[in-house]
Amino acid sequence: MDRRELLQTAGVAGLAASLPLSLTQAAVRSHGQVSGLVSGARALVETLQAEGTLCVFGIPGAQGNELWDQMKERHLPYLLVTNEFSASIMADGAARATGRPGVLCVVPGPGITNALTGLGEALMDSVPLVCIAGDVGRGKHHRAFQVHELPNATLLKPVCKAVIEVCSVKQIPDAVRQAFRLAVDGEPGPVAVVIPYPLLIETAMVHSAPLGPRTVPFDAVGFDRVVGILRDKRLRVGIYAGQGCMDSSPSLVRVAEMLQAPVATSVSGKGVIPECHPLAVGWGYGPHGTHTAELAFQKVDVVLAIGVKYCEVSTGFYSNPAKKIHIHVDASADVLGKVVSPSLCVHSDAGVFLAKLLEHEGDLARPACKPLTDAIARHKAAEFKEWTRCYASHGIDPMHFVLALRRATREDALTFVDVTVVEHLAAMAYTTLGPRTYFNPVDNQAMGWSVPAALGAQRVLPGRQVVTITGDGCLLMTGMELSTAAREGLPVKFFILDDAAYTYMQILQQSAYKRTTATMLARIDYPSLAKAMGLTHVELTPGDLEAKIRGILAIAGPVLVTVPVEMGKRPIRWIDAVKGRYTRELSAGQKTRFLTRLGVRSLKLHPQND
Repeated sequence: MDRRELLQTAGVAGLAASLPLSLTQAAVRSHGQVSGLVSGARALVETLQAEGTLCVFGIPGAQGNELWDQMKERHLPYLLVTNEFSASIMADGAARATGRPGVLCVVPGPGITNALTGLGEALMDSVPLVCIAGDVGRGKHHRAFQVHELPNATLLKPVCKAVIEVCSVKQIPDAVRQAFRLAVDGEPGPVAVVIPYPLLIETAMVHSAPLGPRTVPFDAVGFDRVVGILRDKRLRVGIYAGQGCMDSSPSLVRVAEMLQAPVATSVSGKGVIPECHPLAVGWGYGPHGTHTAELAFQKVDVVLAIGVKYCEVSTGFYSNPAKKIHIHVDASADVLGKVVSPSLCVHSDAGVFLAKLLEHEGDLARPACKPLTDAIARHKAAEFKEWTRCYASHGIDPMHFVLALRRATREDALTFVDVTVVEHLAAMAYTTLGPRTYFNPVDNQAMGWSVPAALGAQRVLPGRQVVTITGDGCLLMTGMELSTAAREGLPVKFFILDDAAYTYMQILQQSAYKRTTATMLARIDYPSLAKAMGLTHVELTPGDLEAKIRGILAIAGPVLVTVPVEMGKRPIRWIDAVKGRYTRELSAGQKTRFLTRLGVRSLKLHPQND
């Protein structure tokens, strides 16, 4: 009876952990290839190591114990989490911070379904992940109605760039290596490798084939047309840079200086140009972004969008103004021309495109334009003055908190911002000085994202300062991961914006309905929560915020910080832009019904809230 048959007879996959590996098993790793007589689990671990995996995030389960035992045996770093949703988000945070695929491991059934939200976030935000997903035994030798016998591969397909199903031990190394390659090629995203658990125990001779060179897209014809346009130095150029430029920041800065072009970024692209640079104008370039960016782009003739996926957020509900000449450059052909109608689409890797532009510096370079940089500096100063106004009568003005946090943190601090009202304030005012330092869930906007994402980044970059801005409602989604931070001694500083409400929804509901519904939260005893989890607790109080935050950052280990905030009447450009755009798109009948309802409810002296 072989080991697989023994497991089936025993009826417990966990028995695999008690069975010694064959003495004949051996694996050799060379140039990323795995060869030899190995178990499926050993082949998987060896391949993950060959791909440079920094950490595997997940929770062991009966169908995955063999794999986890091998991770321990082979010294592959792993991190136990409290929920598989967190595992996918931790892998996401690690990937965004390092630029390398993050790795998670989940059991079939509930492990996969719990992870779907985080995988969807990574898919929509173009973050490379490799998900090792277990599966039940399949085929004629396996009985019906097994535990976790969901259509696991099928469940993963809508939230993954690709799903690779493994049918034999021999396939495991190549499947995993292919997953790593697919995760970063073109538009990055999550790739799942689905492995039935019996294969983790079986042994076979494996030999992974060498992978061919990566294909990096570059549209030479389109590039030449771009150069032809940019040779006309009468045309004023503005650059809209996205996440695709993240690893080409020096080239982007040089191109901006060469063209004397103001540079705006998407939220995902924050940091691709230091926001203190004289040509940096902040995020967005319509009424949703910074006012500085909006004013700067009003005067450009050409928008050169590089490595940016136009989406609802990056356009402020599709409100980016059209330009006479609009050039869109991206490594993924799938995003070109989907939202905007550019004059020219160029299917090219951002780094290659920027490097090629610099080769034409002699033809394209403009003289320094002092009136442009003076205007940008003047608009930045006016905008900053507005940010420093206080709109709170009690508690802490959230914009003041954002500004103080930025002053208190290191230049290269990793800052994770959750789905809160404050994410829009931080996108404008949190000055980002380098790539891969500012992170925000953009397109799927899973609440609670920042807590596990920050932990994932801290785990793989232990020497970096890591802070997270999250809300009290967001913390309810993933707050149990505070125990992970305490258990592992991960020194993340968690700043919780505390007003006991879904404030974002209150703002939207009040404007549309003159009342709020289902927005009030319970008051949490945060000192007791922190004590129970094993964290230090500090409550931030008004006055000298920067000094107080510096003191918090100096505390060893993880700290839960409550920030009692009051939104007051602070204007938020993104929300105002979205509301205005939404209203304009209503039909005449819809507008009439809305206005009638608002008129009636505005007459009530006591609006019904929650």
